[in-house]
Amino acid sequence: MCGIAGIFRSEGNVTTPELKKLSDVLSHRGPDGEGQWLSNNMKLGLSHRRLSIIDLSMNARQPMSIDGGRFTIVFNGEIYNYKELKEEMEQKGIKFFSTSDTEVLLNLYKLKREKCLQEIDGMFAFAIWDEVEQNLFCARDRFGEKPFFYHYVPNHLFVFASEIKAIHKYGIPKQPNEALTYHFFQLNYRLGNANDKSETFFSNIKKLPNASYLIVSKDIQININKYWDIDWRNQHEFFDEKVATKNIRELFNESIRRRLRSDVPIGSSLSGGLDSSGIVCWIDKYFKNELKIQKTFSARFENHPKDEGKFMQMVIDSTEVEPHFTWPDASKLLDNIDDLYYHQDEPFASTSMFAQWEVMKLAKENDVKVLIDGQGADEVFAGYHPYYRLYINRLYKKDIKLYQHELAVFNNIHDSQYRGYLKHNWRYHLSALKGNLLKKVSGDPSLFDKMFEFSYRNTNYNMETPVNLNHNLYLSLLCGNGLEDLLRYGDRNSMAFSREVRLPFLYHKLVEFVFTLPDSFKLRDGWTKFIFRKSIEDITPPGITWRRDKIGYETPQNNWLESKMVYEYLDSYYQLLVKHHILNKALTREQKLNVGWQIIMAGKLFS
Repeated sequence: MCGIAGIFRSEGNVTTPELKKLSDVLSHRGPDGEGQWLSNNMKLGLSHRRLSIIDLSMNARQPMSIDGGRFTIVFNGEIYNYKELKEEMEQKGIKFFSTSDTEVLLNLYKLKREKCLQEIDGMFAFAIWDEVEQNLFCARDRFGEKPFFYHYVPNHLFVFASEIKAIHKYGIPKQPNEALTYHFFQLNYRLGNANDKSETFFSNIKKLPNASYLIVSKDIQININKYWDIDWRNQHEFFDEKVATKNIRELFNESIRRRLRSDVPIGSSLSGGLDSSGIVCWIDKYFKNELKIQKTFSARFENHPKDEGKFMQMVIDSTEVEPHFTWPDASKLLDNIDDLYYHQDEPFASTSMFAQWEVMKLAKENDVKVLIDGQGADEVFAGYHPYYRLYINRLYKKDIKLYQHELAVFNNIHDSQYRGYLKHNWRYHLSALKGNLLKKVSGDPSLFDKMFEFSYRNTNYNMETPVNLNHNLYLSLLCGNGLEDLLRYGDRNSMAFSREVRLPFLYHKLVEFVFTLPDSFKLRDGWTKFIFRKSIEDITPPGITWRRDKIGYETPQNNWLESKMVYEYLDSYYQLLVKHHILNKALTREQKLNVGWQIIMAGKLFS
């Protein structure tokens, strides 16, 4: 895991001090080493900050070149199947001077160019310069685990980096994307242009979409292509449950085995939910000898009804892990919020990100450099309760008896909080949305109308409506409708403390297989993630496997915002937004608290 940056421009030589200025901003991503490199014509420069995970020697330093200097790479991420790929290339006579996955990736690109991406199991963002062709090849992993941002002026300039702040350091001014900011303020959610997956909260900075590669030609023209996708329509209705369970276990085991490859200590995040608990218990049963002691890291919340401590303890009692806990509170939030936002670069949805921040800090304090985490399972196996609504609606037209059964068992298993998910239409109704948010924001029609009409005029609201469960999972997983932001939060929080996070559920072969399964394998008898629960029911405690609620790191955010110190902090940003004419009415304390987190985030963007 590292930080990468580069400058490609048509006029004036790129200099090493310029490159170092960019990489210095990324020092938290790679405190173990740095390097800069210039092309022969000095029109392009690459910069790298290194976090040593695999091959800790100087042989793995970057930028790295092969083939007499023709190909040079800067790489952020991990290639989990690098050993298998290396063995195949060695059989073809290719020699290696390191044991790093970076060298494997670079040689694979030399052999297969963009087709190399099809063979990689990993998380990555990288750039490779071809000195002969005079072009720059850039790529990002299938799900968008690793970031790649850029500023582009055709025929003149291409600047890229792992984080937006490094591009700002080059001299690109901060120009907030006002339409996206208004959406976030209304929905507490990123809802941008449905036709532009490269959009960020800054109008002059783009991101390379997941599962895509980008080529910058010698005259600084860019061409973006998608290299991987899932056919969500390819479902097999007549599938044997035992075969499905067997395949899931084998793929899950392979994914975890590869993601435990490391030359530094590895631990696990433990939230108490099904996903992280499943990983911790699986490692404890099948890979205990490799880790010796599996350290777990968790956030707890004192006197909070949704504290997950009892579920964490179930896992701890059934394994031989060494648990570690952190206790975030309002005071710690206020002490860290400026640093947290600095590392996130863009607004984020809730204080749950602060809980994750504290977990990463805890891992660093205990000298664990790599964490295994359960992110992505909800989008793969249908873990969120609202997914049930679409499934139920389709059953009503397709199989009325099964519909009645599923409706009854869901309502029997879940309390009123979750039953409400089945009562609402899945489709966005903008008129209803507008009315609800009008009450939430301020009760002032002129204020909300201004915000709504601005964002409506400047953004395409023709968002794709899911037609079935698989399609909805596809949109959540690959189309920026949920997982993308969660991956961004995790990357920035972990790298702020020079930690690496690995996600076994985002193994593309596992994901591809699950998408072929019928909807009833994912949602059944009132249960979300049914087939995954069946696959690990002999691994995890029953109280975890068949727990009914879905929480995650849900912080006592409302209580924190109402505390005197945090409210004063919130109010200072409210005054700033009034000054910028984003809010134009004196809101009451209650009204401010209703959108308190959005006020803080939008205020920081405009400060």
